Amino acid sequence: MTPLSMNHLLGQLPFQGGAVTRMINAENPTGEKGGAARWDPNPEDPFLAHSGPAKHLGRGWKVRPFISLKAGETATLADIKGPGCINQFWITASAEEFRTLVLRMYWDDEKTPSVEAPMGDFFAMGFDTQPHQVTSLPVVVAPHRGCGCYWQMPFRKHARITLSNDGKADVRIIAYKVLYKLHSVPANAAYFHAQWRRSLTSREHPEHTILDGVKGKGLYVGTYLAWTALSRGWWGEGEVKFYLDGDKEFPTICDNGTEDYFGGAWGFFRHPQKDQVEQAFNAPFVGMPLAHTGSADGPRYFSLYRWHLVDSIGFAKDLRVTVQTLGWWPGHIYQPLTEDVASTAFWYQSEPHVAFPEFPGMNQRWQR
Repeated sequence: MTPLSMNHLLGQLPFQGGAVTRMINAENPTGEKGGAARWDPNPEDPFLAHSGPAKHLGRGWKVRPFISLKAGETATLADIKGPGCINQFWITASAEEFRTLVLRMYWDDEKTPSVEAPMGDFFAMGFDTQPHQVTSLPVVVAPHRGCGCYWQMPFRKHARITLSNDGKADVRIIAYKVLYKLHSVPANAAYFHAQWRRSLTSREHPEHTILDGVKGKGLYVGTYLAWTALSRGWWGEGEVKFYLDGDKEFPTICDNGTEDYFGGAWGFFRHPQKDQVEQAFNAPFVGMPLAHTGSADGPRYFSLYRWHLVDSIGFAKDLRVTVQTLGWWPGHIYQPLTEDVASTAFWYQSEPHVAFPEFPGMNQRWQR
């Protein structure tokens, strides 16, 4: 953590005494004061289906630690009356595939979500077949698939978080917690947003759109990519581009290349000349926590995150973000690649926001 961010976090703590703090989870689904751990064990009651292990202990002893979610159903994880700010969100599930579970967040009674992403991708873990740890400042995934984030999510009137099970199997266990404080929200505070997209790029157009259609004023704060390299050899030469406030053909910000944007150099290799194997790494603001290389002939799986926490990208009217998919042809010539890329973009903006594209169905979501 940098001295700037450390001082900002720790420097605020002495001035937060007496804040109204609440937490919603299965033991206190409303977050109300004195509302947790109220029930007597009764595994015959669907509401207390997980209370069997507490039968010999009685009320208050881990009677309702989890919920279940049937196939095709949506659970409301949190429904909070504002004003306030969510400070921590943590969740895990017994589902084998997190791409079947979709997180949505709504602020101030809006009709369309400000956050919409598969559960794993929201926490920078987009490959169900390759679960991995994430050790960063705003997002942490601990063994095994304990997904937590510390994105600050203010709301003025209302906050609602839902989880949908789009899979064919019931999810027996979902554990979660939403920790928040109730307080006034400054007039200039923006709302948290996250959007998921996936595409198969082509040699004719080797570019994936990370975010498009954003209108309003705000800050771009993070990118996560679940990148399946389908081609042989090196895959990360493409540039990340930010089209700001009316940019059309040419962006205002163009990063050097994929590896550079995510904090790497010389191909993420252990040694560019002697050992050309991508090396996984985690850091507070940048990381590649998964580098499942297998064979250089592909396919290979890479998880990459970049959090713009002290270097956020501001926009006043609109925003579009893209990444190219480029490798090398012989003769030191860039090669357009057909790659399978899924992205989650994170940003803050004033409401209302433009409705997101229709969320992909299960078949369009899959990435192997």
